Amino acid sequence: MQKKYIMIYHEMIDQLESGVYRPKELLPSEHELTSIYQTSRETIRKALTLLAQNGYIQKIQGRGSVVIDRNKLDFHVSGLVSFKEVIDKLGEKAETHVQSCELMEASDTLQEQMKVKQSEKIWEIKRVRTFSNERVTLDKDYFVQSFVPHMTKEIARNSIYEYLENELQLAISFAKKEITVEYLTDEDRAYLDVDGFNNIVVIRNYVYLNDAQLFQYTESRQRPDKFRFVDFARRSQN
Repeated sequence: MQKKYIMIYHEMIDQLESGVYRPKELLPSEHELTSIYQTSRETIRKALTLLAQNGYIQKIQGRGSVVIDRNKLDFHVSGLVSFKEVIDKLGEKAETHVQSCELMEASDTLQEQMKVKQSEKIWEIKRVRTFSNERVTLDKDYFVQSFVPHMTKEIARNSIYEYLENELQLAISFAKKEITVEYLTDEDRAYLDVDGFNNIVVIRNYVYLNDAQLFQYTESRQRPDKFRFVDFARRSQN
């Protein structure tokens, strides 16, 4: 016979998926759930732990169990696509808010990341992406001015890649990516809705032109519950 906490777990999944409990809502307290299911608090805790482990709820100290919005965007790890292209393909609604667009001297960190000299000018664009009415992504893009002589907030608000490829006729070829999970920074907390999360997924992109010249470095900081990173792999035959 199936254990009771497993039965409760599956019943609650049905309720979550049918909309009995909506995203961002609190589940009933452990005490209330023990009364609803006529069982012990330990059994309820096991069911809630399973829900948390499988991404249905987030346990927040002092508040209880919050229902996670499982509507996610799929980003293909091996692809080189813009946020706008992902949104358009999926037919989702999202907004881009340009926080800044500035031309600056390359810092020591950017000199190392982009392999440029201190005298080289760099465009820095910061954009916040809103999905499902929540600020979930902070994109920080850096472009070498010798490749991208002109940039505006309007271009950044629409699609930078459309501008680079259609207007500047840049032949963007490939990118190297690094994906890490890091602690939130003060900047993350200032720009994003991160209530209940302590970590952020960071994707660092090094983007190259056809002639293998590095012209862009991007740091995309994404809330972990809103994105899936997917890929397709085929095992080679020896």
